[in-house]
Amino acid sequence: MAAQNDHPGEQAAQDPAGPSSTAGRADPVRLLAIRDAPLSLDEVFAAVGDPTAGGTALFVGTVRNHDGGADVDRLGYSCHPTAEAEMRRVAEKVVADFPVRALAAVHRVGDLEVGDLAVVVAVSCPHRAEAFAACRKLIDDLKHEVPIWKHQRFSDGTEEWVGAC
Repeated sequence: MAAQNDHPGEQAAQDPAGPSSTAGRADPVRLLAIRDAPLSLDEVFAAVGDPTAGGTALFVGTVRNHDGGADVDRLGYSCHPTAEAEMRRVAEKVVADFPVRALAAVHRVGDLEVGDLAVVVAVSCPHRAEAFAACRKLIDDLKHEVPIWKHQRFSDGTEEWVGAC
């Protein structure tokens, strides 16, 4: 991926060791958790702060009041015991594929109400384009690969289980 420069007139700095280089830096995976308590945007944003990053992308997934044309009253998330290990595997792949300076992801389990935060992920990279791409890859892969299940309860009394995330 070609680096885009966020500052006209400046050359984009290239990491001589390539996108997956973490030489001389602490583990870029700063925060990974599955919690049964409310999530904090501030905590996730603070976890990805890095002086070498020029771009930070943050995604917040919230419980919406509808799905597939039906009104949702509430939902619950549950996970497999391996979910955090799978989150780490996904995070490490994103770190290997992008010039990530810092990465964080937290997912909620338990009963949630409409408007509650269900997942918060953030990635910081040298430039904004890389941060956006890495953050999108992180949330998409978490959604598809981490064994977290959603149990939706609809206003009409029906309910359904939805696969990973």
